[in-house]
Amino acid sequence: MKYENNWESLNSRPVPEWFADAKFGIFIHWGLYSVPAYTTRGHYAEWYQWQIEKQPEQGAKEWHDKVYGENYRYTDFVDGFKAELFDAEKWADLFKKSGAKYINITSKHHDGFCLFKTDHAWNWNSMDVGPHRDFCMELKEAMKDTGVRFGVYHSVYEWFHPLYLKDPEEYALKHLHPMLKELITKYEPSTLFTDGEWDHPSSVWHSTEFLTWLYNESPVKDFIVPNDRWGKETRGHLGGNFTTEYGYIEEGKKIEDIELDRPFEECRGIGKSFGLNRIETTEDYLSPKELIEMLVELVAKDGNFLLNIGPAADGTIPVIMEERLLQIGQWLSVNGEAIYGTRLYTKKPQKDTYYTKKEDKIYAIINRFPFGSVTLSEVDYDENYKVRLLSHDAALTTENDGGKLKINFPAINPDEVKCQYLYAMEITK
Repeated sequence: MKYENNWESLNSRPVPEWFADAKFGIFIHWGLYSVPAYTTRGHYAEWYQWQIEKQPEQGAKEWHDKVYGENYRYTDFVDGFKAELFDAEKWADLFKKSGAKYINITSKHHDGFCLFKTDHAWNWNSMDVGPHRDFCMELKEAMKDTGVRFGVYHSVYEWFHPLYLKDPEEYALKHLHPMLKELITKYEPSTLFTDGEWDHPSSVWHSTEFLTWLYNESPVKDFIVPNDRWGKETRGHLGGNFTTEYGYIEEGKKIEDIELDRPFEECRGIGKSFGLNRIETTEDYLSPKELIEMLVELVAKDGNFLLNIGPAADGTIPVIMEERLLQIGQWLSVNGEAIYGTRLYTKKPQKDTYYTKKEDKIYAIINRFPFGSVTLSEVDYDENYKVRLLSHDAALTTENDGGKLKINFPAINPDEVKCQYLYAMEITK
């Protein structure tokens, strides 16, 4: 199909099926801001440059001046961004073990610094300066045989780019579009998570022109999944998949407030920042149970979970983040069939029970140990139903509880159950 240069035509493009099947992805915020790796608690550390140059009241500038000195510029952090311990193969292996099916790495954040070799940011990319490495290419190559798709995040605006400050529309046509086309053509990502679109409508960014090229001519036109961040009016309305951030699709509005006609994706950090913030403590980080429950709740709503990690400037992934990914991966290795490839079963909530479906199978995921019995308020009783736990081979029995399916659990030794926290059951005839 040939898509036309207007939102009505572009919005008719279906989100590729692989994305709705994937359910779990990993976001990676990494760049010069990973050198100071600091902001006041509750803020985004990747906004460090903006905070020290435009928001002195926020607190980061006072800390910056004390630690680095008033004359130390943000651009000087390129000397500290050495990535001497970065190992793309180790990252790729971790992402595979996490159970994620795709990643998004920050090819360029709002500071304009690129993690790939580009002709459109001379001396402001990781090949020309600093570590002299093309991290996007290294990671793309390492991901090839993992079953995890390579994708990118790309900021449409740059805080201090002279052309952007002079004329955002000219910047979009002469800088943003050429760089995006170079990135897509050279690295062939499966996802394109744009951001930083909020200051201008999509007409200023000429977003429909770029998407027309992306859908009709680009080498990834058949499988790429862009998002909905293409202008101040587009989130939750126009583009590819719809994105929420820490629960909100836009300021004050949650995903439940939007009429969905496509998959949505929640992104958030394990803590309260995307870029590494060294002053965050265990109080700021979600537990494995909280993360797994969040994944299950999102999937039950027909959404995806894009969970962020913030590597250190040396290229290592903080141990607590690595541990969380491995814990999610262990749970998915047991219960993945109730997650991957599933679709919405019901919009009706049931306390501590989540539902998904796949073909003729129903999955119920309970947020407690399988003890005693549970009645599934959203599943009508059928004497032909067979139920099995994915994490244990215990013989389960069923009965009619007022027309609903009641499942009875025998005594199960917790040490024999193959997972923790949440427990999935398959219901078939």
